[in-house]
Amino acid sequence: MFRYDPTGADRPGKVLALHLNYPSRIAQRGRAPAAPSFFLKPSTSVSASGTPIHRPTGTELLAFEGEIALVVGERVRDVPIERAWDAVRAVTAANDFGVYDLRHVDKGSNLRSKGGDGFTPLGPAALDARAVDPAALRVRTWVDGELVQEDTTAELVFPFAQLVADVSQLITLEPGDVVLTGTPAGSSVVVPGQTVEVEVDAPTVPGTPSTGRLVTPVAEGTVAPGRYGAGPKVDDEQREQAWGSREAAGLPAAFELTDELKDKINTVGTATLSAQLRKQGLDAVSIDGVRPLTPGTRLVGRARTMRFVPFREDLSARHGGGYNAQKRGFDALNPGDVLVVEARGELGTGTIGDILALRAVSRGAAGFVSDGGVRDSRAVAGTGLPVFAATVHPAVLGRRHVPWDLDLTIACGGAAVQPGDVIVGDDDGVVVIPPGLVEDVVEGALQQEDEERFIAEQVSAGAAVEGLYALTGEWRAAYEAQRQERR
Repeated sequence: MFRYDPTGADRPGKVLALHLNYPSRIAQRGRAPAAPSFFLKPSTSVSASGTPIHRPTGTELLAFEGEIALVVGERVRDVPIERAWDAVRAVTAANDFGVYDLRHVDKGSNLRSKGGDGFTPLGPAALDARAVDPAALRVRTWVDGELVQEDTTAELVFPFAQLVADVSQLITLEPGDVVLTGTPAGSSVVVPGQTVEVEVDAPTVPGTPSTGRLVTPVAEGTVAPGRYGAGPKVDDEQREQAWGSREAAGLPAAFELTDELKDKINTVGTATLSAQLRKQGLDAVSIDGVRPLTPGTRLVGRARTMRFVPFREDLSARHGGGYNAQKRGFDALNPGDVLVVEARGELGTGTIGDILALRAVSRGAAGFVSDGGVRDSRAVAGTGLPVFAATVHPAVLGRRHVPWDLDLTIACGGAAVQPGDVIVGDDDGVVVIPPGLVEDVVEGALQQEDEERFIAEQVSAGAAVEGLYALTGEWRAAYEAQRQERR
């Protein structure tokens, strides 16, 4: 451990910051990157421990991100991954501050939202990179003394050596340059008067060497951006992302597929739900041509979407291998998600196998729907994952498809499916319910099934269907009377 002076002798020439790396943060954001993605922060954004950060006048969403910073120790260009960690001199604590009010201006580059003076505090001490294991570090963040972020580097998507090797392919890294390595879940908004502290340590090393706490008081600024260009602009989406959740941002709760609502849905069949959707004016909401891999399977969950494009050799070479969209999609599943796949009705290959089915189960997914095929069908069925598909086929995905993209509106079995739609499946098929209609559709379905129970009782007793199915006149009155008795 040694003193680190980011505004003096150790001032970096450039700061490169990674967008996403920690699984906890990736789960929050709902997207899994295929490769490291960086943005550049000016060296003038660097500040030392104890230096206040000033929230620009007229903004509300100043967010902190506690991080581990890598300090480059030698000049390298296109360094191989096997030698990349040798190019790192030290690790220190960092805070990657950003103003979400300004993200709309330079989205992607983050220049204004994250490049302001003082927006990259570093220090106060640094740990010798030779004395620590890069996969055994810990980062913690406190706001006004309360621990709000804590994670380790044990399961990073992109190890530190990969980050250095990747950046150096095109950009020469020089001594003193800093690479910010991503933040775990827990990032949120702070306001003037609060204090943020970040610490990086090595818990597995005797004595637990530490950078000490990087202290940043938050103050109100005097500069209002927008006098000569775009000014602050926020909406509920930015508030939710800045605070970390709708609840933390004080926003009304988004639609939630609660256990109570799922229980109600599970009492009615897709045929009844389809009839109720038709009453709502929606006729094209059944995923046609799919059936359960195991008869009797029931499926209820929220849609996550995946799209495949037709196989083409050059596209497959670039997108089909490695950590492709298919693998990222399964890794990003959350409890209750149903992965819905656009496979164009192609029946000549599988779109899920036993390994990916096991991954979905381990992530707590509610099911899988594809208008293509399933391979390893017996093993997939054995995982217990509810699977609906058009066929079974022994061939691997790459015979007909290239995994392409995730979490966008897709077509599956002739139905449009959007992320967040409610997916319900049984032996009759699969239906798609827009979240805003779920309550009305389910209540209507419960009422319809109760009426049909009454009708079935009367038909079983010998009644004719005229006037009974559907209920009218005296039969309607008889049903209502029975309903009142049951209350």
